Amino acid sequence: MPIQHAVPILAYLDRDATLAFYRSLGFVCNGDWDGYIMCRRDEVELHLWKTDDPAIPMHTGCYLRVSEIESLYHEFCSLQCIHPNGRLETKPWGMKQFSILDNSGNILHVGERL
Repeated sequence: MPIQHAVPILAYLDRDATLAFYRSLGFVCNGDWDGYIMCRRDEVELHLWKTDDPAIPMHTGCYLRVSEIESLYHEFCSLQCIHPNGRLETKPWGMKQFSILDNSGNILHVGERL
């Protein structure tokens, strides 16, 4: 059976701030079991686990492949979460991409294939 999906599991520092952040991005956070959070938007699912070490989320992230990247970029710009070096641009590897930082420091690259 072929692999259908992968679900990134990212670390977070503050539960309430993390729930608020991902909800502001349009995710529905549909679970919280002993510090383990599950969030979904459209066909993307993210899981998050609690850590007290701020270095961990600052060294992790994921890549989200999307459609209609321009409208998503403008939506996320209004939330002021775009990475300082992550403005929307065309990359040499054939993706139009931008990056955001979550409230714990995880980087989420968001890209659309050209």
